[in-house]
Order: sequence, then C-alpha cells, then structure tokens
Amino acid sequence: MPSADASLCLALYQPEIPQNAGTMLRLCACLGVDAALIEPAGFPASDRHFRRAGLDYLDHVRITRHVSWRAFAEWRATSSRRLLLLSTQGATPYSDFVFRADDILMVGRESAGAPAEVFAAADATLRIPMRPKLRSLNVAVAAAMILGEALRQTGGFAQKGEQGEFS
Repeated sequence: MPSADASLCLALYQPEIPQNAGTMLRLCACLGVDAALIEPAGFPASDRHFRRAGLDYLDHVRITRHVSWRAFAEWRATSSRRLLLLSTQGATPYSDFVFRADDILMVGRESAGAPAEVFAAADATLRIPMRPKLRSLNVAVAAAMILGEALRQTGGFAQKGEQGEFS
C-alpha cells in the first residue's frame, strides 16, 4: 500500500532535451506534483537550457533522481504505486482512465519513447487520442494534458486562495 503522503508523480525516463525536462519540472512545481528523473539524461543538470526552462521553480519541486531504470523500478516496488506510461502506443485513451492520487505518470525519451521493459512494467499505458497520420505532441504538452486530468479527477488542484498567477 502506498504511503499516506504519496502524491502524484511525473517520472521522466532518460530525458534528452533540457528545455522539455525543465518545462515539465516547472509544471510539477506549479501544480504541487512530485517528480522522478530516471538517468541517464541527455544533458547535465547544470545545462543552461535546462535551468532556463525550469527558472527558479526547480527549487520548489521535490525531485527524486534514480541512477537507472532498475533503481527506479526497485524504488517503485517498495512504494506499491501504479506506473502509468504515457505513450503514442498506449492502449487506453487517458480520458477514459480512472486515476488515483498516488499514481506515477511516466513519459519516455523524446526520440524513442520507452523501451519494451518499461512497457512491460507499466500497470497501464495511456495515450492522447489524435487525428490520424499525426505522430505526436511535444512530450511536455502531453504530460501537462494528462497530469491535468489526473489532478482534476483526484482533487489535486490548488484550492481557492492557494492559487498563483498565470505568466
């Protein structure tokens, strides 16, 4: 059973583009969602594009770094949380899925998605229904859409009086 303080988590599997990773971590900070970073990443954490996309928000997100897929899988096994893989090859439209407040939503690499072992470990694979013949959305946009639905379903959005401003 997940711990009582477990919240939604956005996991980035071996991110390659620093601007996307920074944007997704900023999203996590603004929405109060935990983040997991599964290495190796295609850039150092000191990368200027990564820092620029994340701005000072990176100091406001709880990030757990995992040195490998295996380390992440071991961590997840001890937490008993569901792993939901977001993929263009997902079996279930995200809008048809029932989320839990302690789910881990994972995005794959920008160039190749997630490998077979990650698909095999996922409790569910989710996709965004799209028009035919169009390949995919930007990974940060896709993560924001599905994370928003998960927060809506689980009542995880900030309450009135806790909200910040749009920029």
